[in-house]
Amino acid sequence: MATHNFSALMKNRNDLMEKLVSLCKRRGYVFQSSEIYGGTGSVWDYGPLGVELKNNIKSLWWRSMVYERDDIEGLDAAILMNPAVWVASGHVEGFTDPLVECKNCHRRFRADIPEIQDGQCHVCGSREGFTEPRMFNLMFRTFMGPVEEDAAVVYLRPETAQGIYVNFHNVLTASRQRIPFGIAQVGKAFRNEITPGNFIFRTREFEQMEMQFFVEPGTDDEWLDYWGNQRMEWVKSLGVTASKLRFNEHGPDELAHYAKRAFDIEYELPFGWQEFEGIHNRTDFDLARHQEHSGKKLEYVDPVDRSKRYLPYIVETSAGADRTALIVLADAYREEAVEGEQRIVLGLHPRIAPLKAAIFPLVKKDGLPEIATRIHEEFKAAGINSFYDDSGSIGKRYRRQDEAGTPFGITVDGQTSEDGTVTLRDRDTLAQERIAADRIVAVIQERTR
Repeated sequence: MATHNFSALMKNRNDLMEKLVSLCKRRGYVFQSSEIYGGTGSVWDYGPLGVELKNNIKSLWWRSMVYERDDIEGLDAAILMNPAVWVASGHVEGFTDPLVECKNCHRRFRADIPEIQDGQCHVCGSREGFTEPRMFNLMFRTFMGPVEEDAAVVYLRPETAQGIYVNFHNVLTASRQRIPFGIAQVGKAFRNEITPGNFIFRTREFEQMEMQFFVEPGTDDEWLDYWGNQRMEWVKSLGVTASKLRFNEHGPDELAHYAKRAFDIEYELPFGWQEFEGIHNRTDFDLARHQEHSGKKLEYVDPVDRSKRYLPYIVETSAGADRTALIVLADAYREEAVEGEQRIVLGLHPRIAPLKAAIFPLVKKDGLPEIATRIHEEFKAAGINSFYDDSGSIGKRYRRQDEAGTPFGITVDGQTSEDGTVTLRDRDTLAQERIAADRIVAVIQERTR
């Protein structure tokens, strides 16, 4: 059998990923789905800290798209849609990837992944080669109705965008918006990927944060550039290292069939530069297809000049919530020596950190646990996620919270009983300061905005 050259290469470049996967399980960020039954391929469960991280990312995205703007409305379209939607969109016919099979171990892969280009299977090491590529549809099919053979075939949506397009006129009418305006949605999508992997980067079940911006033809290039810059600035606001981000514009032979122009926001992960958000000029392709297949007029009529009517062009911003979570985790992970000891730190931006503060009574006596508990309750009453920990030395408690990404530690000690102050420790600088206990909630609120 051939040597595993590819495996050795992957081990070197995936060292960080292995550490990150281990940390995510250890600290309750991400678990393998159905792990006690051996797991489910490339499907993941978000644990107590993971769900908070992803919810914080989605909440900040929603705030920036919907709450802070007057020209974008929200939507939550259903996962199951009339199958005619997917015929019109081209997914039934064309949402495919080329599939090949190893002639030795019969494992299947996408034909376009770099790992198989040298003719060697990176699973079994065989050089017997692969079968000829055949096209494989990525949509999950299921049945709607009580008896499978008589029921209608429906699909788990492979993207959230189509739910926005078919609701274009509903939202336009109900919201009394005028073009240009957008519709935003966060929701689950499903793709039966041939070669998923790299932890939560490429999965079969995932969440998208999509905004479709409807514009007058002729203004589309201007809006594409505008939204590209807006999205890059938002990603940077999450604390992601700017030097590890870049735009990658699609060349003419890379453009999707619906796109006039498109570019991705990429991040340099251990396995290379990878796209986690796309900004696309989809022209009027989608609305034209749905107008044709449904027989319903989807033109926009200008309310001032009613002789002016057109199918809007669409500028799409499509981000993966799971991929964004992976980006901020990978970017935040670091190992460093502090006073001769090694510590692992998740330097998450305070706004997205799952826990904003941890409260520690220095000892379990002298009324300190009661004071710490009261502070913890004040955080909960203020809607701030905090953690109470009185187990182990104060150093070990700090280290646990550093690894969990908690930006601030609050220690209740002997001086607290004397002057009503607590020690506030910063995760990143390790600086400590005394803060009045009755002000600590307001201080953390200010520093985690």
